[in-house]
Amino acid sequence: MNTDDFKFLVDRIKDRSGIVLSADKGYLIESRLVPVAQRNGLTTVEELVKKMRATPNAALMEEVTEAMTTNESFFFRDKTPFDFLKDYIVPQFLQSRGSNKRLNIWCAAASTGQEPYSIAMVLKEMNAKMPGWSYKILGTDLSNDVLEKAKTGTYSQFEVQRGLPINLLVKYFKQTGETWMIDPAIRAMVEYKYFNLLESFAPLGKFDVIYLRNVLIYFDRETKKSILERAAQLLAPDGYIILGAAETVIGITDALRPLKTHRGLYERNSAAAGTGLAGKATSTLAGATSSRPSSVLKTSGTAAGRR
Repeated sequence: MNTDDFKFLVDRIKDRSGIVLSADKGYLIESRLVPVAQRNGLTTVEELVKKMRATPNAALMEEVTEAMTTNESFFFRDKTPFDFLKDYIVPQFLQSRGSNKRLNIWCAAASTGQEPYSIAMVLKEMNAKMPGWSYKILGTDLSNDVLEKAKTGTYSQFEVQRGLPINLLVKYFKQTGETWMIDPAIRAMVEYKYFNLLESFAPLGKFDVIYLRNVLIYFDRETKKSILERAAQLLAPDGYIILGAAETVIGITDALRPLKTHRGLYERNSAAAGTGLAGKATSTLAGATSSRPSSVLKTSGTAAGRR
């Protein structure tokens, strides 16, 4: 692939999704986009780029973007973020919420559903401690394909063996042939929506907990700042944002601050309130896309950015 074609694709993918592709990712673009070219009656990525240049096509651009995102996920990935919910966040709310017995959670990169369903199972297991509470879990993603799979709640033997404790498998899944289907009551706790992290967050509503894990690492600093500050605006005053182990707000924004006792857990920074920082998407980001968050860059054999 020549330099001009590479830059054309890199720029379009960044505009569409926020994903930043470095100069050494040419091989990745080739491997992911050749199948896209073939599905569109073409042979090479060069022919694909030529078609994209000649006739702008939103559906084709969407297909290209999805091809450059990864959808690998597994249940209870990294474990600690779910322990935060069970051992720290929910107990805090039980003490402070009084009559406001509602918990709204957003999974900003839901992929095929393992993260939001893991959260749902944690809450289901805590029912006895939370009488009268209601839950809303929103899972969003950049890929319609993975969201459709998530909605079915159906997983292979391999998928349920990755991170899912055997007691929860037996309790909340039913086996049919070689597949496992999650309990309808767990499935009903989660709503899935197609959404782009570059767009305005305002229509999503307010949340008590936001899982924004392993997503920011694929964006440039300006995009990270915008996403974090807009997410902070959706957060309840006593709410929390959970990032991946390799992610931080330090040096990016003052809208959130880390909890020293819980690495990866962040709360709103009241000292930064009123600075005008949080909630402002830059004009570059706001005008860069027409639809879609957060599946992340595909890498060979890794689960980069997915739960």
